[in-house]
Amino acid sequence: MADRIDTKSGRAALKPRAAPYFHRIAAGKFLGFRKVAQGEGAWIARWRDPATGKQVHQALGTFVGFDEAERAARAWFDQCEHGSAEVLDVSEACRRYVKDRKREKGEATAADAEGRFRRHVFDKPFGRILLSDLRVAHITDWRNALVDLDEEEDDPDAERRAKDSANRNLATLKAALNLAYRMGLVASTAAWDRVESFQRVARRRERFLTVAERKKLLAAASPELTRFARTLLLTAARPGEMAGAVVGNLDSEGLLTLDGKTGRRTIPLSPAALSHLMECAGDRPEGDPLVIRDDGQPWSRYYWRDAMREARVRAELPGDVVLYSLRHVAISEMLVGGIDPMTVARIAGTSVAMIQRHYGHLMKDKIVAKLAKVKML
Repeated sequence: MADRIDTKSGRAALKPRAAPYFHRIAAGKFLGFRKVAQGEGAWIARWRDPATGKQVHQALGTFVGFDEAERAARAWFDQCEHGSAEVLDVSEACRRYVKDRKREKGEATAADAEGRFRRHVFDKPFGRILLSDLRVAHITDWRNALVDLDEEEDDPDAERRAKDSANRNLATLKAALNLAYRMGLVASTAAWDRVESFQRVARRRERFLTVAERKKLLAAASPELTRFARTLLLTAARPGEMAGAVVGNLDSEGLLTLDGKTGRRTIPLSPAALSHLMECAGDRPEGDPLVIRDDGQPWSRYYWRDAMREARVRAELPGDVVLYSLRHVAISEMLVGGIDPMTVARIAGTSVAMIQRHYGHLMKDKIVAKLAKVKML
């Protein structure tokens, strides 16, 4: 009786040996099963190149049954016939793309792609998936994991930025996989063609509140929210930074130390800001929250979100007005008031590039106004 691998009972009857037992799928195409003394055994595919007669083998791994192994073998046979018998994982496909970009587009483009892959593909479980095994679910899960937000993130624009960044990483990955397809290293683009980028990630317009609107908002806010909101207007701090500040962070000489997403920084305070924060601190211990709620508890993201929503509704302000809008107002007023971008960036805990990118129009208007006073002739 011939050795059979297409049935469970047939495989069970086989004697363990190093050489696989092969089953013919089609001319030049064979599916093999390597029986071991202990364990499930492993499947292997064998293909003969009709042009050269050379035999090529590919380890397929373990499968529950013959049908699953046959499907994997047929996918590999299809790849061999339409391109290359070489087997790559996602990481290797990405490395080849980096080399291609360096050759075709130059160092800068290659470095950008390599940086993305180093952060999100190389030395990661996703990067070790074989191209032949890659599925829509793998890429979708990988894309979704890129949008990893801190639950306490207080920037309402954080999710949009994370999704925008994920879209760029996804586009670079797809470009690498498409190159592998064009090189015949994978039989189909279906796994990534069906993975869409995140939608509606265009940068939202920052809400600027006029002086009248600010007064209207504070008048509608509860006393505790008014105290908290005033600290943001007077310091340009992020809500989470101010919520995390303790009494000991405040220097009576006019300095405030904050811990935020860009690290620790110490900023100078205006007389109005110092007076307000000294009042908030009172004579409480240094380890107490600097700005507290009426019940003595520290502020949290969800508490200020709800309080701000109620104040906004009472003040009849647009729905996109959030507590973070006050930071935008503070940065804008500092720039309009003549403070240079580098100093504003240090106070706000951000970069000069961000200031120039999002507030450049304010600086331009001020420069134009100054130029108008300069007499050339």
